[in-house]
Amino acid sequence: MPVTGDLATLIEPLKALANPVRFQVLQWLRDPEEHFPVDPAVTDPRAVGVCVSHIQAKTGLAQSTVSAYMAVLERAGLVRSTRVGKWTHYRRDEERIALLVEEFRREVGDARTGDLLSP
Repeated sequence: MPVTGDLATLIEPLKALANPVRFQVLQWLRDPEEHFPVDPAVTDPRAVGVCVSHIQAKTGLAQSTVSAYMAVLERAGLVRSTRVGKWTHYRRDEERIALLVEEFRREVGDARTGDLLSP
């Protein structure tokens, strides 16, 4: 069954998060000061993001793999990138994540209310 345009906006982020490393990175970026080295003189991790080199060091993966993972998260609308000199910094797109959570509730239902099949 082909995916309609409405569902594609939910499925792409879910596919991006199906990878445990990408999911973990998105969790780390929720509180960057706790999970990454922060130098306020260089960048604000909340406004600009975390340097890809810090993400790479924390994951222990190759830089090319981390860059590819971050590109998937960005295409899915879960993170935004900012160039600072020759470095790319990533931060969560909190507005988009909130919209996705709300859309997921609408499409799948809300487990808190026991309404798992509501349209």
